[in-house]
Amino acid sequence: MQHHWKELIAVDRYTVQSRGVLHEVDRKVLTLLYQPLIGCRALALYMTLWGELELLDGQEATHHRLMALMQCGLPDIYSERLKLEGIGLLDTYVHAPEADEPKLFLYELRPPLAPDQFFRDEMLSVFLHRQVGRHLFIQLSNFFARPSIDETKFTQVTRSFSDVFSAVPAEQIVAGLSEEAGPELLEGKDHIRRDEASYVLDDDVFDFELFFAGLSKQLVPRRAVTAKVKEAIKKLAFLYGIPPLEMQKLVLGVIDPAYHIDIDALRRAAREWYELEHGGVEPRLVERVQPLAYRTMENIEPRTKEEQLMKQLETISPRQLLKEISGGAEPSLADLQLIEDIMFQQQLLPGVVNVLIYYVMLRTNMKLSKKYVEKIASHWARKKVKTVKEAMELAKEEAKTYQNWANEKEKGTRTVRKVVRTEIVPDWLNMDYSQPDDDDFDVEQARKELEERLKKYRDES
Repeated sequence: MQHHWKELIAVDRYTVQSRGVLHEVDRKVLTLLYQPLIGCRALALYMTLWGELELLDGQEATHHRLMALMQCGLPDIYSERLKLEGIGLLDTYVHAPEADEPKLFLYELRPPLAPDQFFRDEMLSVFLHRQVGRHLFIQLSNFFARPSIDETKFTQVTRSFSDVFSAVPAEQIVAGLSEEAGPELLEGKDHIRRDEASYVLDDDVFDFELFFAGLSKQLVPRRAVTAKVKEAIKKLAFLYGIPPLEMQKLVLGVIDPAYHIDIDALRRAAREWYELEHGGVEPRLVERVQPLAYRTMENIEPRTKEEQLMKQLETISPRQLLKEISGGAEPSLADLQLIEDIMFQQQLLPGVVNVLIYYVMLRTNMKLSKKYVEKIASHWARKKVKTVKEAMELAKEEAKTYQNWANEKEKGTRTVRKVVRTEIVPDWLNMDYSQPDDDDFDVEQARKELEERLKKYRDES
C-alpha cells in the first residue's frame, strides 16, 4: 500500500517553479471557475505555492514550512496536491538520491485555462454548471466575456510582415550564421511560454479499436481523426457516456467532403444525442456503468455468489446501486455529490466506485462517510485500480488498514470488539472484521440485506 508517508514526509524538501507567467486574470479564473471543482483547500495550496514561487526564488525548503504556512497536516497537503495534478494545474517531479535521504520535490505550477478555453471545454464547463447551478454559471460566463463586435462592418487594413520589414538577402543570413553561434543569452535557457493547465484522460476511457473497426476508411480516413479530434472524442464519450458505435454515427454526421471533422459540430451532436437519450437531463457521472473494456465477467456465466456480485457491479451504475441499497428510494443529493466528486477528481471507473460503495456500506453501518470514502478512493486512484476484480482484491488485502482508518475518529471513545460471524462471507470480504461505528451493527446482517436488495434488482431487470 502507498500511504502518503511512503511518498512524502515532512523533512522532504521542495522547490517551486512555473511553466508559464501567472497573471492577475489567472487568480480570478482559479477562484471563480476552478475552485467549485477542486475545493477551497486545493485552491489554497495552489495560491500558497504561487506565493512560494517568488518567496523561495529557486531555493529549497522542507514540507514543515508548507505545513506551517497552510496550518494543516501533511496528509491534507498530499491529497490536495493530487487534485491539482489531476485537473492539470500542477506537475510534480521528485528526485530521491538515496533511500534513507530526504527526497527533493519540484512543484511546477501550470497556469489555468484562459476563460474562453475553459467555457469551450467539453467537461469542465459542464461540471462547473453542475456545481454552481444555471444562474451563477451564466453570471460567471458573462463576467469573463468581452463585448462582441460585428467585424463585417470593418475593413481590415493590417499590414503583413513583408509589408513592414525588408527582406534579408540569403547570403547575409549564411554569413551571419557562420560568424556567430547565436545569442549568448539563450544558451541553456528556454523562452518563457504560456502553457495552460490541461488535465489528462487516458485513452482507455474510450474503445478506439472498436470505434475504428466499424468505420469505413473511405468515409472517415484515419488522418481525419487528428490528435485534437481524438481528444474531443474521448472527452465527449466520457462526459456523455457515448459508446463507440454511437460515436461512429456522430462522426459520420459531422465530417465534411474534405474529410475534416468539425469539433464544435461534434460537440453539438453529442449534446443532442444525450438529450434524446436522457430527456434533456444534464449528464452525471453517477449514471455511468463500467466500460466494456474493463469488465471481466462480460461473457462469463457466474458460478459463485462472488462472481454474481462482480457481474452485477460491472453492469449497474453507482446511482442505481445506491438506489437499490436504499430499498428503491432515491439517493440523497449529498451521497450523489460525494460519489460524483470522487469519480471526477480521482477518475475512478463506475464499477470500481460500486465496489467502494458496497465495501464502505458494510464497514460503516450503511452510511457513506465522506472522509473515509475519499481516503480509500484516493488510494485506489494511486494504485490505478481499473476493474471490479482489482478493487475487490485490494479491499481484501488492505482490510486492516482501511478498518484502522474507519476507527480513527472513534479512538478514545469506545473499545473496539470483534463481530461474531454466523455464515461464510464472499471470498473478497472474508477478512477480520472489527466493529463499525454502532456497537449493535451486525456486518453479516447488513451483507445479507445488501445481497437481497441486489438480488431483487437482478430479478426485476
